[in-house]
Amino acid sequence: LAECPSNGFGVSDCRHSEDVGVICNQKRIPGHRFINTMNNNVETLEERVEEIRIRPISSHLKHIPVMEGYVEIKDRGKWRQICDEQWTPLNSRVTCGMYGFPGEKKYNNKVYKSLSMRKKKNYWGFSVNCTGNEAHLSSCRLGKALEPKRNGTCGRGLPVVVSCVPGRAFASSSSTGFRKAYRPEQPLVRLRGGANIGEGRVEVLKNGVWGTVCDDNWNMRAATVVCRELGFGSAKEALSGAKLGQGMGPVHMNEVECSGFEKSLTDCYFNNDALGCSHEEDAAVRCNIPAMGFQKRIRLSGGRNPYEGRVEVLTEKNGSLVWGTVCSENWGMIEAMVVCRQLGLGFASNAFQETWYWAGDASADNVVMSGVRCSGTEMSLPQCLHHGKHINCPRGGGRFAAGVTCSDTAPDLVLNAQLVEQTTYLEDRPMYALQCALEENCLSSTAKKNDHSSYRRLLRFSSQIHNVGQSDFRPKMGHHAWTWHECHRQDLRPCSKHHKNKHIQWCIQKRYLCANFGEQGITVGCWDTYRHDIDCQWIDITDVKPGDYIFQVVINPNYDVAESDYTNNFMKCKCRYDGYRIWTYHCHTGGSQSSDMDEYPGMSNQLHFR
Repeated sequence: LAECPSNGFGVSDCRHSEDVGVICNQKRIPGHRFINTMNNNVETLEERVEEIRIRPISSHLKHIPVMEGYVEIKDRGKWRQICDEQWTPLNSRVTCGMYGFPGEKKYNNKVYKSLSMRKKKNYWGFSVNCTGNEAHLSSCRLGKALEPKRNGTCGRGLPVVVSCVPGRAFASSSSTGFRKAYRPEQPLVRLRGGANIGEGRVEVLKNGVWGTVCDDNWNMRAATVVCRELGFGSAKEALSGAKLGQGMGPVHMNEVECSGFEKSLTDCYFNNDALGCSHEEDAAVRCNIPAMGFQKRIRLSGGRNPYEGRVEVLTEKNGSLVWGTVCSENWGMIEAMVVCRQLGLGFASNAFQETWYWAGDASADNVVMSGVRCSGTEMSLPQCLHHGKHINCPRGGGRFAAGVTCSDTAPDLVLNAQLVEQTTYLEDRPMYALQCALEENCLSSTAKKNDHSSYRRLLRFSSQIHNVGQSDFRPKMGHHAWTWHECHRQDLRPCSKHHKNKHIQWCIQKRYLCANFGEQGITVGCWDTYRHDIDCQWIDITDVKPGDYIFQVVINPNYDVAESDYTNNFMKCKCRYDGYRIWTYHCHTGGSQSSDMDEYPGMSNQLHFR
């Protein structure tokens, strides 16, 4: 780049908000020769190879993903086989990992030997030497030159074949995908906050509590252990600096060192002492995943850019494949999230039940999917519950076809459970002081208007909603659509951001106003505080009998606004009420502990705050 014309080094009036970036195509230009300037003593395949593929035999052509076949290398525009004379299991491990598979297995050698005898071979002239930790076969060392025999054989060898083992989420031989969504067992490691399958912030389970990993010494080996443990292939990237969002709660691991062959990240060496690590240093990964062909069966049509449009799916009808729309009946943000994930476009920022303002064609009236209801874990729209062949769409397609807008980033709201536990208390408040709250429907149904002589018993608490995502949280409606009422007041406070050097600290600039019809929202890294002493920040328990309860607080309960993770939008506590006092304990946000608190013996009653 330095050889290109420019103003010269250091001659600039630019700020870092103008920094440029690139995204490179994974396929090299045909005939390109990579010049290794880093280490001339070690030659890799990358310096000679244009492309690598697994070519399945004819009986496996309909299998998706492609898990087994010949390993072939494209060199000087021609595809060539590799001689298996010096091929090792470590080479197979790397090959399977780069295609999104966590492991490899033995294959039926007799079948491939028989096929090899009948086909003309064109061998590549080198062997391959992998350590097993490479993210891609092209990163392996170039072995010694081979001298093929005149008859096209390579000594006693045959063309290299690999047979890969997919993770449970991808174990399907159906070319159309899955009948049901994959529901994983709870592992010791999980990913959160990622826009696409196989990426996210790394979280580990310790003593029943989920926590993050500090990025000190975080590298590709540790990232690959995480990816393979979760049923993906090798890691594409090991990300530091909370690139995929900040977590909450403890930092469980620091200075992780892995050999790359551990079964779990928890088997690696690490430092239990995470003192000095903050959530600004949370580690994350992007993993290689199998090519499932999901993106080819869905598209966005009519939008102003590739990130928006009417949702159209490819379905089989009368023996041929046709494009059609999705019925927008009950279409919401969760369904939109699945569409954006399937397209590889990140998160959903909007879900539309009317799309008349986008240009359409004849396919807009052809509804091919209706009754869609997703849980949010699906990798493709057909995995969601939906009507079968009998379409039921009352308003039809056309202007009522389902639509979405996708985004690379999204906010993520998390409630501070510890603050709720610390601030919970009871207050007996006279009705004459609650008339405003009564108008706002903040009291139970037994409260009566103009009844100034009675009291209501209120369970008061403070709530603090953090935005730990990668973009600012904004309300569904702008301030022009809000109605001011004296009952509602709020306090928006930016958080302190602490640099790793403890002598340096600064605060994020607050972008939004709290009241007076200003622009409302929560900046990334900030929180929105609702104090215990403001109107409606309570649950009216006047009619609640003494006993054990579950106290639950839910934020964004109807998924009106897009988030990167909805599993952490609720908080639950155990609660004991004796008629005079209340004890609140064991508060935690959804997904922060190893098991949910949905059921307790003798604690079937619940107190809800939304």
